[in-house]
Amino acid sequence: MICVISKPGCLRHNKFVDIDDVNKYCNITDEDIRAALSGMKTYIDVTEEDLRKIYEMALIHAWKRLAAKIPVSDVMTKDVITIKKDDDFHEAARLLSEHNISGLPVIDEDEIVIGVVSEADILSAAGIKRGRTLIDILRHLLGEPLPERSGGRKVRDIMTSPVITTTADADIKDVAVIFDEKKIKRLPVVDNQNRLLGIVSRADLISAFSRAQ
Repeated sequence: MICVISKPGCLRHNKFVDIDDVNKYCNITDEDIRAALSGMKTYIDVTEEDLRKIYEMALIHAWKRLAAKIPVSDVMTKDVITIKKDDDFHEAARLLSEHNISGLPVIDEDEIVIGVVSEADILSAAGIKRGRTLIDILRHLLGEPLPERSGGRKVRDIMTSPVITTTADADIKDVAVIFDEKKIKRLPVVDNQNRLLGIVSRADLISAFSRAQ
């Protein structure tokens, strides 16, 4: 027997599902149970009533599991600010500042994600290496030169590549683990050909988790 729940989208934020809810969408009859037992072609030491309860409990468990999953597509930003690899890194800095964001996906002509450029990459390109102290940055802003200035002037010279990505149907709990393990703040969301679909950030996840409580 195949049970189809007609409106799965409304289940995601449910806190509790009971047997009455299951029966509302999938009314299992004794004939269904007998047919299922007959189809197994083997002896099972269980009553029809017990089998009904087992099935209903399994369905409730699956229902809760699916309802608890929040896909990345529900929380990601679709209107993404991007940059090309041949753009000047000063343009990347301008976009980060203008839009008050901490990172940009780098895409090619087919909108395939080939890298990411972050605030840290910009600072490094400006001569402020990762790990510099606040005093170092202040000295640089006051005009004091810093050693080991990067020679790259294009985004391709400073971007991080290859880039870690996620998919639209991924569970945000899995994305949260990636953020924690990789110490990053955002992930480009791509399709199966690595084309950009959106971007998901730590702030997006925090907002989603708070709404789910």
